[in-house]
Amino acid sequence: MTTQFYDRLSNDFTQLLESGVNCDVSIEVGEVSLVNIYKVHSIILQSRSPYFKKKFDEITFNENHVKVLKLPNISVKEFSVIIKYVYSGEISLEKLENSVIFDLLIASNELELDELVEYLQSYLVNDNSSWLILNFAQVYRTSYQVKNFKIIRDFCNNIITKHPNTIFESENFHSLPEDALISILKQDNLQLEEGKIWEYVIEWGKAKNPTLPTNLDKWTSDNFLSLKKTLKECLPHIRYFSISGEDVVEKIYPYQQLLEHQLFSDINIKFITPSKSISSIVLPPRKILNETLPSRIISIPLSSSIISNEHALEISSWIDRKEIPYIENNPYEFKLLVRGSRDGFNVKTIYNKRDKVSKTIIILKVKDTHEILGGYNPLDLENNNDQWKKTKDSFVLSLKNANMKNSILSRAFDSNSTIGNLPSDLELSFGHNLRLIGNLKNEKRCYCMKSNDYSKPIYSSEFILSPFCLLSGKYFFSVKEYEVFKISPRK
Repeated sequence: MTTQFYDRLSNDFTQLLESGVNCDVSIEVGEVSLVNIYKVHSIILQSRSPYFKKKFDEITFNENHVKVLKLPNISVKEFSVIIKYVYSGEISLEKLENSVIFDLLIASNELELDELVEYLQSYLVNDNSSWLILNFAQVYRTSYQVKNFKIIRDFCNNIITKHPNTIFESENFHSLPEDALISILKQDNLQLEEGKIWEYVIEWGKAKNPTLPTNLDKWTSDNFLSLKKTLKECLPHIRYFSISGEDVVEKIYPYQQLLEHQLFSDINIKFITPSKSISSIVLPPRKILNETLPSRIISIPLSSSIISNEHALEISSWIDRKEIPYIENNPYEFKLLVRGSRDGFNVKTIYNKRDKVSKTIIILKVKDTHEILGGYNPLDLENNNDQWKKTKDSFVLSLKNANMKNSILSRAFDSNSTIGNLPSDLELSFGHNLRLIGNLKNEKRCYCMKSNDYSKPIYSSEFILSPFCLLSGKYFFSVKEYEVFKISPRK
């Protein structure tokens, strides 16, 4: 029997890394302003990774007998995890945000650490699928740009076949790589009508040819030829003979110049005389699981100038404490109660408009930074009663937008977490993590603070007020717009 002492081996190699003894390689990680230098041993790194073996063979020793390798595309945080794994075989992800773990996956692939690449993919799919879905377009596009991401790519394909709108209705659909789109079109169980699939393919092709006339009546033969060349690899995967007669007339006929003459002729023959034989290849119909197919995400009657339908789905998922967020068919209705530009920006207005109303959410667009902050309150607000109310179901948030890569959810720690119902002081507060005071637009008195009421800060770190620092104007903000919604189950 063989006895293995991996723990001791791991510990000894970790100490070797920390000691810096006999290091012959210097690795500079990060951008110019945030460079960190790691002193490492070439023999260990090249035995663990083909990438390092190739690089060290290419690099010559400097006058200090050290090889210098620069990795500007990998952050210090990512490389610190990687180098510990290389030496010790250990990795800890608990304190890392999912966005960092995804970047760590990309960096591990670049360094050809195949074991780590497989582990990180499985970790994200099995334990953090909700983050993958919320960032679906980015994740799916990356999974096709990086061929080793098979686990994530399979996960994404499974989501798409069941919920095709996650990609087809995404704002990033037009930037989808061709091979990714073809992979979707090949799916036999894609849950979407064939006529709708044809429309999406045409839409994608047009986006690749932005100079095409908007009005189809003005298209020339050259215009059709350009689109045909763009869609050359996609068109063979459309199940033409599964398209309904109505869709053939309305959707195929206007673009008949995209199809080969024999195929278009056979489509007509099948449409007119279904039993007649044809020479074109007939792909099998897709395996539709539901009789009623979703063609588009069911729109929420959302009257908002701040948040999108995607934001509303994300908020609804948080209310229901869903590990995997809603991606369509929002179970809640967001009824607008108050809007700053319509009703006024004084906090007293909020109390007047939602007196005795429970299950509401306030959404703010911060002036200058354009961050979207907010808080969910499951309790009644009372217009004539100052008190700090306790609840374990409230939360504060920061929503992703053009300037914010990921949304932040900060839940109440426990049943002692508070919401400040303070109409006399013109204040509405979620603990100290989000405090709204006075006239939200004209007075710069709102602020966020680190506190024990909610799990994490939601505002830009440079503007988070510490409980121990003096009140300073730099920590306060005003609001460009705010909205308050009543959250009710959809009928």
